[in-house]
Amino acid sequence: MPFDIARVRAAYPALAEGYAHFDGAGGTQVAAGVVEAVTTTMRTAVANLSSAHVPGRRSGELVAAARQAVADLVGGTPDGVVLGPSATALTYTVARTLSRNWRPGDEVVLSRLDHDANVRPWVQAAEATGAVVRWAVFEPETGELPAAQYAELVGPRTRLVALTAGSNAIGTVPEVAEIAAIAHAAGALVYVDGVHATPHGPTDLPTLGADFYVTSAYKWSGPHLAAVIADPGRWAELHPAKLLPSPDGVPERFEAGTPSFPLLAGVRAAVDQLAGLDPAATGSRRERVLAGMAAAYAHEKRLFDRLLAGLTGLPGVTVYGAARRRCPTVSFRLAGRSPADTAAALGERGVCVSAGDYYAYEYFTAMGLRDSGGAVRASIYHYNTESEVDRLLTELDRLITGAAPDTAGLMGGELLR
Repeated sequence: MPFDIARVRAAYPALAEGYAHFDGAGGTQVAAGVVEAVTTTMRTAVANLSSAHVPGRRSGELVAAARQAVADLVGGTPDGVVLGPSATALTYTVARTLSRNWRPGDEVVLSRLDHDANVRPWVQAAEATGAVVRWAVFEPETGELPAAQYAELVGPRTRLVALTAGSNAIGTVPEVAEIAAIAHAAGALVYVDGVHATPHGPTDLPTLGADFYVTSAYKWSGPHLAAVIADPGRWAELHPAKLLPSPDGVPERFEAGTPSFPLLAGVRAAVDQLAGLDPAATGSRRERVLAGMAAAYAHEKRLFDRLLAGLTGLPGVTVYGAARRRCPTVSFRLAGRSPADTAAALGERGVCVSAGDYYAYEYFTAMGLRDSGGAVRASIYHYNTESEVDRLLTELDRLITGAAPDTAGLMGGELLR
């Protein structure tokens, strides 16, 4: 059935303000069900985890529900879901833990396509242990990350291969399963950054072959929490630095401190929101999530094709990346304008985009763009519309030609309520 965009947008209260949000790669707007779940929990008696009373038991139920929701989203198991404040914090935890077993001369293979959160923790862990960092490189023209190079990069001393499931800068979707197979054949572990990929289509960890997969809820309609998912048996082999009285079991021993119970309620609600994107879907929540994310991907792809065609048709616009498979995300520059200036000018017109390197440090450094301001990023999410794409393209054209902005609905740089 057709993607009911009016129904979808009605679930996001912030969209009523009228801004065109093409900054979902940096964080999406929050679904109403998430807001309700968080506020309801904050109005309800909850306590630190305890079996002695109802408020303490409620907290345990919130944690369990969040783990189950994340497992349903990505195809994992709830006892393999480690929850934490951010993908960066969780990746540092895993890097510090895994690297306790690294020795001088061991190797880690990283990608110059990745967000720095899946680069710097491993670089620093390698420096601390004497391990060697080897780099997988992307094709400058297309942004592709050729899988074949990993056959040369991965060897008997490789302990870890870290790569993205979707570039947050140019959208490239690498052949993760093929690369994981190469790594596993050499006995290496695979850590996959799924922060940008998860919001843009169905995710299935067994198919990807990731030993560890990290995702952030605020990139898929939820609150600012994250999770890293692995097989419970894999977690059982690892022993992080922790407080002596804190839990020793898996996955709890990887979670430092008391969690935010209201935000955990929001995580569950966000997954429920995704599971409802296809109202015709039936079955388990996992099955409904897969159907909903497939429907969202088809909608996003149609809009992204329209955006790319429009961008490439504008004079003075340089588009970066042209991978065969990509998330609906593009980086570009306007001739004669800095990325920051372009983003600010669009922002004054009610169009929200990002500018800079968006922590894709290695990509923009390799492309020679970082020192001059990076690029402008437009990322499509399932609540975007065809008319918003046209609005972005129209305002870009006005910037190029020097025409005045379309001021309908605008006053003083802000949309009229």
